[in-house]
Amino acid sequence: MPVSVRISLAEQFERFTEHWRPKLIAAPNGQAVKLVKALGEFPWHVHANEDEFFLVHKGRFRVEFRDHVVDLKPGECVLVERGTEHRTCADAEAEVLFFEPLGVLNTGDISDDRFTAPIDVDLGSIDQQASSKGE
Repeated sequence: MPVSVRISLAEQFERFTEHWRPKLIAAPNGQAVKLVKALGEFPWHVHANEDEFFLVHKGRFRVEFRDHVVDLKPGECVLVERGTEHRTCADAEAEVLFFEPLGVLNTGDISDDRFTAPIDVDLGSIDQQASSKGE
């Protein structure tokens, strides 16, 4: 990860295409700053010990709770407090930053073959994987 350099969110989002696969771009003070492209519905889940903070960069994104829905557009954010069941959704592709402690599993208390992603994959790791494959 770059240290003390400008980070262009638009450029970082251009570096990957897959949905629901968070990418770590910074880790200040043990907190993960991640990017994710969202499309469709993510499974209902809970993070028992971690809060999550979502900030929409591009598109429309919603966080659904059992008793209400928070619709977000670019520049808007929401805090999901630990222990709160929720799911995230986007009817069209959305680009979202989110913040949580390092080492958090994106699907919280569930395991899902389609949605559970490797923990804390950073964009540098993607570059290293591509160069080792000769891409």
